[in-house]
Amino acid sequence: MKRRDFLKAAGGGALVAATTSGTAQARPNKEPPANAVGMLYDSTLCVGCQACMTECKKINGMPPEQAFGDDMWDSPADLSEKTLNIIKLYRDGDGSVKDRETDGFAFVKRHCQHCVDAGCVSVCPVTAMRKDAKTGIVTHHEDVCIGCRYCVYACPYNVPKYEFSKADGQIRKCQFCNQAGVERIDQGLLPGCVEVCPTGASLFGTYSDLKAEAERRVALQPGENTVYPRGMLNPGSGGYAQPGLPPHEKPAPQYQPEVFGDADDSGGTQVLHIAAVPFQKLGLPDLPERSFAARSETVQHTIYGGAVLPIAALAGLVYAARRSTVGKQEGDDSTGGQQS
Repeated sequence: MKRRDFLKAAGGGALVAATTSGTAQARPNKEPPANAVGMLYDSTLCVGCQACMTECKKINGMPPEQAFGDDMWDSPADLSEKTLNIIKLYRDGDGSVKDRETDGFAFVKRHCQHCVDAGCVSVCPVTAMRKDAKTGIVTHHEDVCIGCRYCVYACPYNVPKYEFSKADGQIRKCQFCNQAGVERIDQGLLPGCVEVCPTGASLFGTYSDLKAEAERRVALQPGENTVYPRGMLNPGSGGYAQPGLPPHEKPAPQYQPEVFGDADDSGGTQVLHIAAVPFQKLGLPDLPERSFAARSETVQHTIYGGAVLPIAALAGLVYAARRSTVGKQEGDDSTGGQQS
């Protein structure tokens, strides 16, 4: 077949399938489970002590990483197969004032956002990435992982990391300290990074409580004294009995007027961020309202719904190939008769 004939046949089959199968309904963003848990990270409370990084490596058995040539300290440059949680620094100009965009500095904590409508879960062909129906935590199950790394490419936060240093590498990412062999939350314990945070910059609780707390803070007037809990917000809520640490009080900063990880950010995340510096300058992406998982699944269901489209397209190609073959054979017979 000529290429033009092939494309015509394929297009004809696709058209037939599209008209017979109908149009799939666009899938909306998913909602968090009713009892979902989460974390609120307040950049203005973070002092960059990196205690959360140390505790994360201890709990997950991760080795130190020296990205800057200093073999005496754990000094990773970013998230990696050896670093699942990292504190990064924003700095502008002389960096003299904390939590100021110009000539200031601020900290940001990076690890898995535990998306409400997780792209890594959507693209995983073997369900190695799973979202817990109760807590909403996104976990990775290496016993079924085939190492395809689709989750790496699907994550808008560049979080899952593959162990390229190993022949049988696996995906590594924050699992909220609730994966096989750790299971702190199931035991009533806080995630390690929250437990050791001295200022309450990382706060654990139910997703609904944390969202309300984040909205309360961003509505505060600068300089207004407010109480900042530490450890767990509203101990006992959601069935988690882990006690909170003693709260502290301080004047409120000038927060950015939004919460990063709200539903407007690609369906939302169960790790919420608030800060005094614009989120994009802290390295957090500017995302569309509709999740990438909702977009891709809508396209897939439209094209492959009921497998009608690929079958019809194949039927069109087979018919065109058959017609072309028969026509050629008839032409050969006719030519042969004239020569004889």
